[in-house]
Amino acid sequence: GLAVGVSFGLEDPLTGISVAVAIGLQNMPEGLAVAAPLVREGYPRGKAVLLALATGLVEPIGGILGVSIVTVAAFLLPYGLAFAAGAMIFVVGDEMIPESHSSGNARVATWGIMIGFVIMMTLDNIFHFLFGG
Repeated sequence: GLAVGVSFGLEDPLTGISVAVAIGLQNMPEGLAVAAPLVREGYPRGKAVLLALATGLVEPIGGILGVSIVTVAAFLLPYGLAFAAGAMIFVVGDEMIPESHSSGNARVATWGIMIGFVIMMTLDNIFHFLFGG
């Protein structure tokens, strides 16, 4: 959420759109990753989905916080973007990559990360091509 808010604080709204789409796309498997273990542990599907949705409610708060800080204090923009990027890289490097490699699917996990990066860059270029920038 913070990354989306800070990126919408830029003068180029395409960056905000690109980041919002990328975060939205990654939220789908993240929601499944939250709901699936709950269902496996015996939670009803509806309750598992509601709990997964509840974990995403923090993102709009982060978005509002990010755009507010950048709007009020534009000089903080590079630091806000760096913090948001660093937080995402930390989560991927510290949690997601080791977890994905521990289950014996190292090659698939590595390809998934690489394909995800290519999709992100492709979406960014498509938005800049379609909407200028």
